[in-house]
Amino acid sequence: MGYLSGRTVVLGVSGGIAAYKSCELARLLIEAGADVHVVMTHGGQKFVTPLTFETLTGHPVMTEVFALSESKIWHVDLPGRADAAVIAPATANIVGKIAHGIADDPVTTFLMATRARVVVAPAMNTAMYEHPAYRENEARIRSFGHVMVEPGEGFLACGVVGKGRMAEPETIREHVERVLAPQSLAGKHVLVTAGPTREYWDDARFISNPSTGKMGFALAREAWRRGADVTLVTGPVGLPDPVGVRTERVETADQMWERTMTAYARAEVVFMAAAVGDFVPEARRPGKVRKRDAAEGEISIPLRLNRDILRALGERKNGKLLVGFAAEPAGAFESAGAKLREKNVDFLVANPIDGPDRAFAADENRVSLFRRDGRREDWPKLTKDDVARRLIEVVCGTKADTTEGGGSHG
Repeated sequence: MGYLSGRTVVLGVSGGIAAYKSCELARLLIEAGADVHVVMTHGGQKFVTPLTFETLTGHPVMTEVFALSESKIWHVDLPGRADAAVIAPATANIVGKIAHGIADDPVTTFLMATRARVVVAPAMNTAMYEHPAYRENEARIRSFGHVMVEPGEGFLACGVVGKGRMAEPETIREHVERVLAPQSLAGKHVLVTAGPTREYWDDARFISNPSTGKMGFALAREAWRRGADVTLVTGPVGLPDPVGVRTERVETADQMWERTMTAYARAEVVFMAAAVGDFVPEARRPGKVRKRDAAEGEISIPLRLNRDILRALGERKNGKLLVGFAAEPAGAFESAGAKLREKNVDFLVANPIDGPDRAFAADENRVSLFRRDGRREDWPKLTKDDVARRLIEVVCGTKADTTEGGGSHG
C-alpha cells in the first residue's frame, strides 16, 4: 500500500467548474486507502452537491463554518485529525484568501486551523492565472510550505485556450502521496533507467526483449515521492511519464548510453533497471530484407557486443550509490553476486526470467538482493511498487561506497 493508506485527508472544494474533477479525486484517494472528508465553499456547492461527496466518502460534508459534526465543532476537530489537505479546485479567490489568512468559509477556516500538509491545485481563467496579484499570492502560499500543483494548458470553460486547467486527479493524488511520504531522498539527484532497448538489423525489424519498464518506473515514482529530483531514461514502453519526473525516452542501447552518461554526471543515487540489449547487429541493412533474399530459407545476422553501461558507471562511481539489476534464470542467481563485484555496484537485484515468478511483463516480482559485503536477501513475491519502496528503504539507510574503479568490499 502507498502512503495514503490509513491517513485522514481533507478535500477542500471551492467554486470552479473543475469541481466535477474533485469527485474523481475523492474516489482515487479512497481507492488508495485514505479516509476522505470534504469541506466546501458556498460556490463549490453550486457546481457539485454535498450529497455527491457524502455518497463517495461516507462522511457528512462540512458546508457551514459554525456547524457541528458528531457534537464537535468540526473546524477545530477535523483540522486536528487531518494528515493532509488538498484544495481542488483552488480558485483565484480562494488562493487570495489562503495567502492573506482570511477565514470566512469552511475551506479557509479549516486551513487556518490545521497543521496538516497542504496541496493546492489552482484552476482559473488564463488572465486570472497570469495576473500579478495572483502570482504574488501563489508565491506567498509556497512560502508557507504548501505544495502548488501546476495547472495544465488547453481549452478552458470560458472558451479561451491557455493555462489554467486544474491538473488531472491522478496527478494531484501523486502530490498528496508525496507530502505524506518520508522525505528520505530530499535534495538528492536520482537517476533511473528502465525498459528494453531495440537494435535494428534492417529498417523494419529489431532485436529486443520483453521488458515493460514497470520496475524502473516504480523506482522513479517512489524516489520522486521521497523528495528526490529524478531523471528517468527509458527505452520504448507503453507507460505514461511518472508525475514530477524528468523522463527521457530513447530506443537503442547507444542512445541509452548517451543519455545515461549525461544524467550520471549530477546523479547521487542510480538505479539501473533497464534491460539493455547485450548484442547489436554488426550492420543495419537499409530498407527491408525480403524473404526471397534468404539463402535456402535462412538468413544470418552477425552480432557484436554492445557497450556495457553498468560496468562503465561502476568505473566512474566517485562516491555515487549504484544499484544494478540482473535478469537471470531462477536457478542461476549466484552469478549475480559475481556481477556485483565485477561491475563495482553497491547492490545488485536479481530478477528471474523463467518459471512462475518470471519478472518480464509482470506486475509482481520475486527478487534477490545482493550486497557488497556478500550478504544475499531473498525477498517474497511483491508488487513492483512494493519492491521499489523496499529497495529505496535499503538504499536510504546506506552510504555509498567511495572505492574508485572495480574495487570491492565483498
